[in-house]
Amino acid sequence: MYYYSLNEYLKNTFGEKVYKLSLNGNMTCPNRDGKIDTRGCIFCSAGGSGEFSSDAKLGIRQQIQQAKQRISSKSDCRKFIAYFQPFTNTYADVDYLRKIFFEAIAGDDIAALSIATRPDCLADDVISLLNEINNVKPVWVELGLQTIHNSTAEYIRRGYTLDVYDTAVENLHKIGVNVITHVILGLPFESRQMMLQTVSYASQKSNGIKLQLLHVLKHTDLLDDYNKGLFKTLTLDEYTDLLCDCLEHIPKNVVIHRLTGDGDKKILVAPIWSADKKRVLNAIQKTLRERNIIQGSKC
Repeated sequence: MYYYSLNEYLKNTFGEKVYKLSLNGNMTCPNRDGKIDTRGCIFCSAGGSGEFSSDAKLGIRQQIQQAKQRISSKSDCRKFIAYFQPFTNTYADVDYLRKIFFEAIAGDDIAALSIATRPDCLADDVISLLNEINNVKPVWVELGLQTIHNSTAEYIRRGYTLDVYDTAVENLHKIGVNVITHVILGLPFESRQMMLQTVSYASQKSNGIKLQLLHVLKHTDLLDDYNKGLFKTLTLDEYTDLLCDCLEHIPKNVVIHRLTGDGDKKILVAPIWSADKKRVLNAIQKTLRERNIIQGSKC
């Protein structure tokens, strides 16, 4: 079988290799500022999953230049995606969002805008703004779903119900915005079947999907439960095998934006094997070959 990789999609869409520039919009999250909670999701780091993004103290154009400089030694890309990554990147006044988003797409070499956010932070005025931007350059919205199961959603303190995600997806599709859904594999107390149900559900709703290994990080409430022995993280073999099962549940036209993810080594507690990126990628490729799962775009 074939799976549709992000690299293949980018080449098909833009005609060449495209690189993401991770930007920081200097926003927070309703799960941290008290609107919903102050503790954040149980797995989320203090940096809001933005450990590899640019310095929020810099302006957007400065961040873009800094990000380009960081990758210049390893990539000769001529086109880029402006990617607002940490925390919730539609959780601000719409005038501020308009300013930073249009600033981010101003360069001729910026091919698209990608925005990581929560489904409960897409009010009508934000949807209207995204529609406006999408008529200038393509907009992707990345939604942190993680799981479709209510028991797990409550445990991880996600702070919204599944119907909120469904509504957000519907509203984004109405304006022609690409929806990419984040799913975490290995969440505590979830069976393999539960994880596959989430992947199947999300992939039916989305243009793309990100599959993320659960990382246990320092200074999170998830670490407290891990230290108590309440759950175990996946082994490398378990993860690669589960990953292949997931790919078999995803329609061939859905773009696979991520097969795993990097945890910041300075704060990573478990699983330790995930810190060895080369080993992980080699193991994934080996298992894919054994299962006869091939990267490509054949549907």
